[in-house]
Amino acid sequence: MGPNNRDTNPNAGLRSGPMSKANPGTAILTETLVPTTLERVPTLSWNDLGGAHERAITGRLILGTADGVDIVMEDPAVSRLHAEVDVRKDGLWVRDLGSRNGTYIEGIRVESGRVPEGGTLRVGATKLLVRPADGPTSIDLWPSNSYGPLLGGSLQMRRLFALMARINVHDTTVLLQGETGTGKELVVRALHDTSPRAGGPFIIVDCAALPESLLESELFGHTRGAFTGATSSRAGAIEAAAGGTLFLDEIGELPTSMQPKLLRVLESRTIRRLGENEPRKIDVRFVSATHRDLRRMVNEGTFREDLYFRLSVVPLQVPPLRERLDDLPLLMAEFSEGHPIEPALIEELKRRSWPGNVRELRNFVTRSRALGVEHTLALSRGESTDQPPALTPPPAVQVGDTTLASKPLQGAREEWNDAFEQAYLRALLEKHGDNVTAAARAAGVNRTYIHRLIQKHRI
Repeated sequence: MGPNNRDTNPNAGLRSGPMSKANPGTAILTETLVPTTLERVPTLSWNDLGGAHERAITGRLILGTADGVDIVMEDPAVSRLHAEVDVRKDGLWVRDLGSRNGTYIEGIRVESGRVPEGGTLRVGATKLLVRPADGPTSIDLWPSNSYGPLLGGSLQMRRLFALMARINVHDTTVLLQGETGTGKELVVRALHDTSPRAGGPFIIVDCAALPESLLESELFGHTRGAFTGATSSRAGAIEAAAGGTLFLDEIGELPTSMQPKLLRVLESRTIRRLGENEPRKIDVRFVSATHRDLRRMVNEGTFREDLYFRLSVVPLQVPPLRERLDDLPLLMAEFSEGHPIEPALIEELKRRSWPGNVRELRNFVTRSRALGVEHTLALSRGESTDQPPALTPPPAVQVGDTTLASKPLQGAREEWNDAFEQAYLRALLEKHGDNVTAAARAAGVNRTYIHRLIQKHRI
């Protein structure tokens, strides 16, 4: 292994623990992480301009030429963030991150694929051989199947919990990546609640829900008269999070014009309100999350590389539900609130891919309690129409209702439109598993408008 290849595995011996039930805002450093042995861990070995290297792969790592990646390669034909390698139950998988020269398995260019044991992976001009490690490898796991509000007894989740406990000893900037519905906001909440900042504020900014014209004021605040309509001074979200945690959700949607401004905040730990000249010092922990692949965006030039590395001092990947199906019984028991679950049902659900992840599972359990398991299974198999339910206004505005004609035209129209909006929005969110981004895309509107309707109708 070359000296510039940093090991992201946690150090042994750290003692940490879950939140106190008596005081859920306090982290208790009492639990000891459990060392676990992994057999047949895949190892990458290769030669580049820096010489011979070898690296055991026990998780998800980035390979490229940038200084901040996990496996730094000395090959001018390799992109700065070239590819991601990931150990799964069936072996080592690789995914290209939009590199300029591609990623190859056994000589075939791939976007994503499994590298067979004894096979070769090529990036740039460098070939990497995949083989089992010489001996077993030890990793640390969390000792229980919960961490704050998070549940998971699978190896993937217990390893994630162990990493969270480690980084919470320090005031570390964290970047969460994971598919929609995996529970990234719960992970951030758990990071805050089990950190020394638990007594401070927890502020959320949804970078996708705010128009670019408002985002700067929302983050940095403004002084009176800074722009039209600024009738008083106002602290932004970063100042409001002083002593606590600022959660930047959907950071991948941050406009390019805002990226250098956020980078300066992260580097200088100061902000300037709009309309002010003097900087203000800040004491905030930054945690960001996105369902988009920022590494690929860096290669495409739509996300700044320096900002990416400032945000991902510690990158955490929240696994999709299909990679932690062993957690289905635990999650279903939580969502069903004590109602019995048939083992046969769990086995059937383990055969599904769960594109909506934990959110989809929660919706399935909620729906099955309301409609019955058989009807819910039939709906999910497509045996009944998957179209939204018929959009009918409530009785107060039914066609033919004489009370409708007794109202002024404008009032009747507004009442009818409100009823339609509410019915349409409920059906739209139901169809897309409460995924606001997907719902907005299907409806042909932006996320901000969907959020506004959700607030208006208190859904």
